[in-house]
Order: sequence, then structure tokens, then C-alpha cells
Amino acid sequence: MATKMTKEVKHKQVTFRPVGVVRTQASDDEIRERSRELEATIEIFPEFQEALDGLDGFSHIFVLSHLNRLKPEQIGVLKVRPRRLVRKGFKLDELPLVGVFALDSPTRPNPIALSLVRLLHRQGRELTVSGLDCFDGTPVLDIKPYRDDYRADQYRLADWYKDLREKVGRDI
Repeated sequence: MATKMTKEVKHKQVTFRPVGVVRTQASDDEIRERSRELEATIEIFPEFQEALDGLDGFSHIFVLSHLNRLKPEQIGVLKVRPRRLVRKGFKLDELPLVGVFALDSPTRPNPIALSLVRLLHRQGRELTVSGLDCFDGTPVLDIKPYRDDYRADQYRLADWYKDLREKVGRDI
């Protein structure tokens, strides 16, 4: 039974300080099309270098970044179409309009990205990774190691997603 008492949630300003920045030679278009194949460097700022201790040996890391190049009209939008499928042959009006929390679209209330990448190696305060879908100069907010207990062996996908996936293949 739901309680009649509710706590009022106050909206507070949240401020993050970047811990590093993405460096890549790839163009924006290359990143949009082939990010899974590309290598990039995450340059950790000197004051955060100690935070990298113990990261060596992990094969994958999560990278949280700030989508600093979004246009103002892309921030705060709650429903979008999965536009990346236009490159797979769909017309925009053929795609479902879904909430941004059901997609990994950069358009969202808070311009934060989460990427799971392969950690190739570390040299000092530079991490070489593959699979990072961030542009050159993207601020990095945090890094977390991937652990085996993050894996979901049993999961479900939304019907709209399964339908689109069936039409274009696994990689949507």
C-alpha cells in the first residue's frame, strides 16, 4: 500500500568537475559511423592521476562524459526517434517516438553519456581505449571499471526495439 505521505523533492543544481578529456584523431562523422572500431585516448588531468592506481589489468571501463556539444534544443527533450537508424535505410517517420530513457540518444534532460569501452593500455595519466563514441575534446566526468557482476544474463528488450532490430540486424 502506497503511503499518503510524500517527500517533496527539491531540484538542486548539480555541478561536476571534469577529470579528463577525450583525445582522438577521428572526425565526428567517423565517430558516428565506426566508433566501435576506433581508438581514442582519455587524458586524465594531473590532479586526478592517483585515481588511476589499480585500474591496470581491467579489460573494460565505463566512461561517463559530458555531451558538451549538444545544441540547447537537444537538452531537456523527453521523446525522440532513434535517428541513427536513418543511416540503416529507415525514414524518420517510420521510426517510433519513444522516451529518451529508452534510448542511448545524446538528446536527454542531462547531457551525460555512458560508454563501455575496451581499455587497451595505460601510460601515466593517459588511457588508450577502443569503442569510445565521444568526440575530440569531450569532457570526461568519471571512470569506473567493468566487473563481471555487472553482466545481465537474463534480460528483456522492448517490443519496438526487437522489431527494429529484426529489420536491420543486431547492430542498431
